[in-house]
Amino acid sequence: MNVFTAVIEKCPDTGLFIGYVPGFAGAHTQARTLDELRHNLKEVIEMLLEDGLPLLETEFIGTQTVMVGTDE
Repeated sequence: MNVFTAVIEKCPDTGLFIGYVPGFAGAHTQARTLDELRHNLKEVIEMLLEDGLPLLETEFIGTQTVMVGTDE
């Protein structure tokens, strides 16, 4: 079993969820719900894996919170 980490965002204009796997060219999709997005991501990844395991261009490490502003 292969495990991939997907980044999920929500478009403020369309309200759609957008998901992509960092570094995996072509592994991206969108959907109205998170369940539909998960299903779509699984389908697109399975399709891409038909050509073999990808050589990932990057490795997802995590997220960080960055505070910017004045000290008052």
